[in-house]
Formats: sequence, structure tokens, C-alpha cells
Amino acid sequence: MQRLDRFLSEAGVASRRELRAIIRAGRVRVNDVPASAPEQKIDETSDRVTLDGEAVGPRGPVVLLLHKPTGYVTSTDDPRDRTVMELLPPQYRGLAPVGRLDKDTEGLLLLTNQGDLAHDLLSPKKHVDKQYGVRVEGRLTAADCAAVKAALHLDYGLDCQPA
Repeated sequence: MQRLDRFLSEAGVASRRELRAIIRAGRVRVNDVPASAPEQKIDETSDRVTLDGEAVGPRGPVVLLLHKPTGYVTSTDDPRDRTVMELLPPQYRGLAPVGRLDKDTEGLLLLTNQGDLAHDLLSPKKHVDKQYGVRVEGRLTAADCAAVKAALHLDYGLDCQPA
């Protein structure tokens, strides 16, 4: 059993916030009966869900590769900053970022609806190597390179993994 709004969101129909209004407007039916509320429970394997008369089914596996520009945070929601989700068409806004790139960082970012894949790529136990390119102002000394290789401790308390 699953909440109707979650099912529709995972199917790529709209965001859960948008779906509340769509469901309350009577545009969604479950087994030909108007849906009663966004939190209505459905059986995604046997119930027939329609939106404006069109059948809605579960979406299969989705993996997107996005070039994240600077100025966006890698988050699904942030009250202060623009998020990478704003760069996606509405039907993909239910995906989850795999990993993080800082706001001031640009680069390739995976987004998926496959939790197992995300876990396998991020888990330290899986030992998946990641490669980063860095541009610095000035010149790196041998001591700088050795510090990065050994693992950095940043002033604001973050301990980095050895590189």
C-alpha cells in the first residue's frame, strides 16, 4: 500500500505539492472513483489510477546525468538557494541526487529513483572511486599535494577522505 500522492509523484506526474491541488480538484480517479485525498492509500499493483482519464502507472528505473552549474545546491529543497531540481523538467523532480556537489562547484551529477544504485555508488563499503578535477589559484606545493593525499581537515570542521 502506498499514498496516492507519492505514487503519482514517483510516476513523474507532478510534485507532491502540485498533486495535492490536482487530487482535490477531482482530476484523479482510483478504480473509476474520484480520489478522496492525497494521503489516500492505494495498492499500486492492483488499483487503476487515472489522471484526466489517462492511466497512470509506476515509472520504471530512471537515471539522469545532469551538468550542475555553479550557484545551485545539490538538494531537493532549500528555502534559501536554488536547487538542482529547478534545472529538471517537472516529471523528473522526484528523483534523488546521488552524492553532492557544493554550491560553488560545477560538474556531472547523477539523479535516480533507484535507491539501491545510489547506495551502491555512495557507500564507502563498496569502494567506488570518484574522480574530481580542481582548478586552484596560484601553485600547489608538494606539501599541499601531500596534505590532500593524506586527507584534509577543513576549518569549518569537515574531515575529507584521502585523495
